[in-house]
Amino acid sequence: MRSFSSSETLAACTACPRLAEFLADIRQQYPTYHALPVAPFGDPKARLLVVGLAPGMHGANRSGRPFTGDHAGILLYQMLHRFGFSSRAVSVSADDGLELNDCRITNAVKCLPPRNKPEPAEIRTCNRFLAEELDHSPEIRVILALGGIAHKSVLMAQKLKLGDYTFAHGARHELPAIGMGQRILIDSYHCSRYNTQTRRLTADSFAEIFVSVRSELERLR
Repeated sequence: MRSFSSSETLAACTACPRLAEFLADIRQQYPTYHALPVAPFGDPKARLLVVGLAPGMHGANRSGRPFTGDHAGILLYQMLHRFGFSSRAVSVSADDGLELNDCRITNAVKCLPPRNKPEPAEIRTCNRFLAEELDHSPEIRVILALGGIAHKSVLMAQKLKLGDYTFAHGARHELPAIGMGQRILIDSYHCSRYNTQTRRLTADSFAEIFVSVRSELERLR
């Protein structure tokens, strides 16, 4: 994969003391877990970038791959497969052979935060990795933000005013052209256990998001 920031640099990052200490404790409790910052996964020249919040305790934090092995990844990988972005509908482990096509997944915060809630300072500190990824990926045409923090992190990474782009499920935002042309930011509720079980996000409403994603990619081809 194209190196946005070297895997060694990301894996060694301890810029957020609370998160670094938390991961050190997790490595003691679960020696087989990845329990380090989780790198982006997928096509290095993807036109679609999916941005989540942060690794899940027994998902990406365990497997080392975004949205892999936890509840939040169930619906996401089903949709990625249904709409032609993933070779499989189920993501089990980092070595299960699953491949993404024209799609890459990353997170706003690369480390597992306590109680799944990163602090504002941690979001700002980690934003440099997302900014670097976006700056070094001119092919990206569509960014799918899963949740409000991912939405704000994309805008922060691109040095855009938050007040000019309001988060809403299904919202479409035209971003300033970079590299090969126009970029579109599409918002969705996060595919978390809470949102799917309360039906704030359903399979049908998430599929509508991916219909929009595919439509934008066809338009911007």
